[in-house]
Amino acid sequence: MKFTINRQAFIKALNDVSRAISSKTTIPILTNLKLDLQEEQLVLTGSNADISIQMTLTADDTSNELTIESTGGITLPATFFINIVKHLPADNMTLSIEGLQALITSGSASFKINGQPSSAYPKLPELSESKSLKLSAAQLIELIAQTKISASTQESRPILTGIHLSLSGNQIKAVTTDSHRLSQRIITLVGAENVADASVIIPAKAFNELQSLLEGQNVVEVKLSSNQAVFTFGNTTFYSRLLEGNYPETDRLIPSEANTEIEIDAGALSGAIDRASLLSHESRNNVVLLTIKDQQAELSGNSQEVGQVKEALKADKISGDDLEISFNPDYVRDALRVLQGKTVELKFTTNLRPFIIIPEGETDNKQLQLVTPVRTF
Repeated sequence: MKFTINRQAFIKALNDVSRAISSKTTIPILTNLKLDLQEEQLVLTGSNADISIQMTLTADDTSNELTIESTGGITLPATFFINIVKHLPADNMTLSIEGLQALITSGSASFKINGQPSSAYPKLPELSESKSLKLSAAQLIELIAQTKISASTQESRPILTGIHLSLSGNQIKAVTTDSHRLSQRIITLVGAENVADASVIIPAKAFNELQSLLEGQNVVEVKLSSNQAVFTFGNTTFYSRLLEGNYPETDRLIPSEANTEIEIDAGALSGAIDRASLLSHESRNNVVLLTIKDQQAELSGNSQEVGQVKEALKADKISGDDLEISFNPDYVRDALRVLQGKTVELKFTTNLRPFIIIPEGETDNKQLQLVTPVRTF
């Protein structure tokens, strides 16, 4: 096995594949990177058993400057190998394999590192029966960004660490909740035929890595089976295991009516929350209080140790009943950030019921953030 390649192109591919490689694994060979050199391409694979990333560098892509002398395969210690490649002196590098030892040369530098046979590396999942669809990378990025914030990080309820995807007709619905807040995003597949109904739960950690790889891509092909999701785009294939179990029914948590509504610039509200948080973060319960009275709104934060902050909010519109409601400021700030809208609507029922934050003019809950208030009495 021997090839020469442009080092920068190789480094980019190595960085992407390494997102799936972890030093904390019960399968030692998964700390390695798999290289499979074929007649016309070099295939790189990284995996941590939960996600796997495979990238293909082809000889006909001139930016790779890939020259293949002899085919073969090996797995090499990922951390050592990638660090070596990053520190080589010349623009190109050559890798040749003799037995289970790799010789890496570039300019006047040369390294020898020991590897393991590629045959010992676990095979990637094969999807016997799957449902498939295509969507734009931009749509998928938006769907992930607007929902991952509410996925739980607590392994005590593993099912809540995932993003629940429901496919029906020409729509994909994504929902996450950690029982304190909820995010929902519904997207419509443009120009696509209706897809088969499906319901899967993909770990939010996997989606987070996928989102990073999607920048600059156009179309993503998705295949869903009973235990795997596979995303194919550009020269990359991304595999993720699915979480087993039934996701909680979340539709019933979303209020259908509101007794108090406020319409406000998202940036202005976020700034006020930032200032209130300066004190709330110093208190034990980390809450801020929103008071709506006589069509006026005020945000306040209090810390017995430090002091108090109050700020009148300049809302575009306030309607409905007077209200005092306490909430975690970090949850609302996260919601405002991912909605990316200039104006948002906050809709409340009572001070003990969850409230929703939606973009101005939203009518069918396609972009929705829900926050559970904090009892302060």
